[in-house]
Amino acid sequence: MKKINIITALLLLATIFVSCEKDGVHEIETTPTDAGAQIKFFNFGVAAPSMNFYANDQKVTATLSGSGAEAVAGVNYGSVFPVTNYALLPGGNYTFKGILSSTATVDPNVVVTNIPGNLDNGKFYSLYTSGFYNATTKTVDGFIVEDIIPAASATNAHVRFVNTIANATSAFDLVAKNTTTAAEIVIATNIGYKGVSTFTEVPNGVYEVYARYPGNSENVISRTGTSQVSFIAGRTYTISSRGDMTVTGAAAINRPFLDNTSNRP
Repeated sequence: MKKINIITALLLLATIFVSCEKDGVHEIETTPTDAGAQIKFFNFGVAAPSMNFYANDQKVTATLSGSGAEAVAGVNYGSVFPVTNYALLPGGNYTFKGILSSTATVDPNVVVTNIPGNLDNGKFYSLYTSGFYNATTKTVDGFIVEDIIPAASATNAHVRFVNTIANATSAFDLVAKNTTTAAEIVIATNIGYKGVSTFTEVPNGVYEVYARYPGNSENVISRTGTSQVSFIAGRTYTISSRGDMTVTGAAAINRPFLDNTSNRP
């Protein structure tokens, strides 16, 4: 009963889905609690359908339509749930599932991903669907990383990198360039598919962000101009790569992209 109550409270508090790309920074509450583990869900599998996430057989993410039925849309590609918080679950072993809505017009209730994971009370986690959706088998890859959030700094932000792109020709380095001083900071090096870096201190400021192949100065993914990011002292951020490296259209939804999510407001 306690488990059900925790998840029910979560669903009452967090029922809005938005694209990570539309709003570059999501403020996430980071108050640890021994009563449970905290987790966020990212749908970053290229061409993956909108889905709801389950912890074993308990639904964690969902919205209702105006009729009170489960909405057709769940967590869309490029989106995160919850938007402004972590979902609270009791610690333990889980099989996390991505399941299409029961009211979807195509493949309702189909399970498209199964991701095993153990959550410890008092810790934070992020779950990603990743790689490419297989329309034949109706499956998408995924993985879980622990969000080891460092102590806050009065002068610096902390930034890490997670790579969800499966078809890059090699691993990525992640570099941030200060738009005022033009100084570059290497945030992460040689991060392969499903890889995650440690958090690196970055001085307070506004930055362009680039993914590069190791040993190469060419920017293969860039976040510049209106997409540049602010790293604020005392806060912690995750830059996550997603998309298809063969896509070149500047507005294509599946283009390579660097998402920015705040882990600590």
